[in-house]
Amino acid sequence: MGLDYYKILGVDKKATDDDMKKAYRKLAMKWHPDKNPNNKKDAEAKFKQISEAYDVLSDPQKRAVYDQYGEEGLKAGVPPPDTAGGPGGTTFFSTGGGPTSFRFNPRSPDDIFSEIFGFSGFGGMGGGSGMRGSRFGGMFDDSMFSSFEGGGSGPGGSMHQQAIRKAPAIEQNLPCTLEELYKGTTKKMKISREVLDTNSGKIMPVEEILTINIKPGWKKGTKITFPDKGNELPGVAPADLVFIIDEKPHRVFTREGNDLIVTQKVSLTEALTGYTAHLTTLDGRNLTIPVTSVIHPTYEEVVRGEGMPLPKDPSKKGNLRIKFDIKFPARLTASQKAGIKELLGS
Repeated sequence: MGLDYYKILGVDKKATDDDMKKAYRKLAMKWHPDKNPNNKKDAEAKFKQISEAYDVLSDPQKRAVYDQYGEEGLKAGVPPPDTAGGPGGTTFFSTGGGPTSFRFNPRSPDDIFSEIFGFSGFGGMGGGSGMRGSRFGGMFDDSMFSSFEGGGSGPGGSMHQQAIRKAPAIEQNLPCTLEELYKGTTKKMKISREVLDTNSGKIMPVEEILTINIKPGWKKGTKITFPDKGNELPGVAPADLVFIIDEKPHRVFTREGNDLIVTQKVSLTEALTGYTAHLTTLDGRNLTIPVTSVIHPTYEEVVRGEGMPLPKDPSKKGNLRIKFDIKFPARLTASQKAGIKELLGS
């Protein structure tokens, strides 16, 4: 059995020229090889098939032959059907006056694409880097594809008329604990969105699981973008879905850049005579940190390399900074004051 061009384009046998152009635009934008860099070989074959289907069904003579004889008859070179009362619509004549024979001459997919999307003159469009050269030479990047609407005009249509807007990005906070940002983790997010079914042309609800790999040391405000994961709407490029890292409050530590901050309560006696801090790190290790300096209200004990991992090099870390909350006595007796004066001097 030959190819079913109507099925390939997703149209019925009563489809008008406008129906076929609309179907072609949608499928060509989806299957153009430059839009499928990871599946270029299959996309090229699909794109070529879509172009051939449109080439046949948009041409009254080719369509008439195809409707009567199918793909095999079309390519075998049979004469066009007599249209005096038949389905073809037109009888074709040679210069001698008699019915002409028919020979199928397919057009280049590049030429069809150029005609439908209304521009030409780009490298590869009419020459060796397009389908004629059996490869696509990167003649369209993503920005160019996104600047043309599937429903654009034919030859002569302006880029301004065909330009479509991209829906604003959808931003969602992604709360993470300091432990998760210290060690790294993987989060899976379930999303629901609406997409355009390429076969039926209808908007369909779908659910999808997105995997987010959170790297050690990532900071609040870090953005993870999933392109085109918003709803698909006619005439609007789908929005990007953006997750923004947020830090959950921690009961012990706060974060400043790559440093971790912790506050220890000490008595005035400990502040003056010495103190030992005992801490559990974000990865579960126990630290014992002796503080031998006199602790004054703005003093910080710095433990190097015990802060957060550096995002660009997680093998390196910021510092742990210990601050102190000194508990002063509410009152002193006269003898206590005299003793302190004697001890510390004037």
